[in-house]
Amino acid sequence: MDMLQGLHQRVSTPQLTEPAPDAEQLEKMFQAALRAPDHARLRPWRFLTISGEARHALGEVFAKAALAEKPDLAPEAITRFKGLPLRAPLLVALICQVKQHPKVPAVEQQLSVGAAAQNILNAAYALGVGAMWRTGAVNYHPETAKGLGLSENEQLLGFIYMGTPGGSAKKQEPLETKDYVTSWQG
Repeated sequence: MDMLQGLHQRVSTPQLTEPAPDAEQLEKMFQAALRAPDHARLRPWRFLTISGEARHALGEVFAKAALAEKPDLAPEAITRFKGLPLRAPLLVALICQVKQHPKVPAVEQQLSVGAAAQNILNAAYALGVGAMWRTGAVNYHPETAKGLGLSENEQLLGFIYMGTPGGSAKKQEPLETKDYVTSWQG
């Protein structure tokens, strides 16, 4: 498939099974991430890979964050939070390392990490790896940042869940560009 075809067809894959992408596939995805737009070449991105038993530890971090927000959380809800990282064999934490710069505000650095994440997703699709970018309330909770060892200048922007596509892909209806693009005439 050529690049434009891949961009036009890429979809998120919520059902993911073993095996996870291998080291060579991950290297290709991270190389794509490092080509994201980056004002002043700050390289504000950092990625953590989470697999195997570390997914269970991340589930504990999620449960702790959820309980910090709502101490009377029902046991079945706690179990659900603990199971979130188990929905894929590999997760990639997307971290923005905000750097002080007179011309590059934090929002531009966050957008750069978002562009890097999109490059990972596009590369995963091109390689036949299923992937989905996930966030949620626990993603932004200070307990999650603490559990992942983030420093004060770092922000967690989500997780890309990866694995072998399971189930059938959602049928995506084509969108009409005219519904989203107009010409500004001043």
